[in-house]
Amino acid sequence: MADITDSFAERIRAASPAKPLCIRGGGSKDFYGNALVGDLLDTRAHAGIVAYEPTELVITARCGTPLAQIEAALAAREQCLPFEPPSFGGPATLGGAVAAGLSGPRRAAVGSLRDFVLGVEVMDGESRRLTFGGQVMKNVAGFDVARLMAGSLGTLGLILEVSLKVLPRPVAEATLRFEMPQDKAIEAMNAWAGKPLPIAATCWQDDVLTVRLAGARAAVAAARAKLGGEFIDQGAAFWEALRQHRCDFFASDDALPRLSVPSIAPPLDLPGEQIIEWGGSQRWWRGDVSVARKAASVAGGHAVLFRGGDKTAGVFQPLPAPLMAIHKRLKAAFDPRGVFNPGRLYPDF
Repeated sequence: MADITDSFAERIRAASPAKPLCIRGGGSKDFYGNALVGDLLDTRAHAGIVAYEPTELVITARCGTPLAQIEAALAAREQCLPFEPPSFGGPATLGGAVAAGLSGPRRAAVGSLRDFVLGVEVMDGESRRLTFGGQVMKNVAGFDVARLMAGSLGTLGLILEVSLKVLPRPVAEATLRFEMPQDKAIEAMNAWAGKPLPIAATCWQDDVLTVRLAGARAAVAAARAKLGGEFIDQGAAFWEALRQHRCDFFASDDALPRLSVPSIAPPLDLPGEQIIEWGGSQRWWRGDVSVARKAASVAGGHAVLFRGGDKTAGVFQPLPAPLMAIHKRLKAAFDPRGVFNPGRLYPDF
């Protein structure tokens, strides 16, 4: 693979602010963030699982490795990526998944993608290969640069290799449904979160709260008996459709803001249909992102224009000046010439 990474280095050295690079894997999340700018740097040729030790719960793979290949290798050993990164039906790669930093329905129960990044190898804006972290949980003293790459959308560097912590697949799962209005569903999700229940995901839509239980058989059986509700036989299909945005709610081309608010926030003053996940802390709505940001701000949160709509107002919520200054210093440290994915996170970043 040395020839491939050497070609990456040559492309980076030849790039300039006037002719930047657009780092891209399978393109399954091209819609996310601001517009793609620059000459394409395709990472898919740098692929393959470098190391996988099931007994250590760690997998290391190159950036262009298809996410499906990694999940298949883990499934063969009854393990998984517990944060359930979405691919949205596209040819998602590991590097793209980490760069996007997106997590699926299980995120509130186990943590985000960022929480499972143990180490990375990146190529910076001066074509230097840098390694951060390692293959164990406690491998960092000071600032955790490896996890900084999660959600950076390729603006800090070219991710070459990633080590991730994995987990065993749950022995048992069960999906339950409860008919209840939004306010009661939010109360229920927060009340259950404070109890020793094996809740692995929640979703409220159209006055129906859907709950996934996952863990030991005895724990799942006990939780089913305690919570009641209607058992759903095709629960796995429901959660996979939610993870990959195959539900009817996501089929429209209208603007789709994603709101992040405190889980205990009451129903937001937004007209029309919503989907509420992650115990109440993630809420999806279709409409003007400025309206969504106002509602989220009132609740103590923020909103992102996840897909569609007019991006001129900014996809991501504008940062306070001190925080943006920190972002720019990080950008200057990793990409001093400004050649990686310009404007993908913020217009002047």
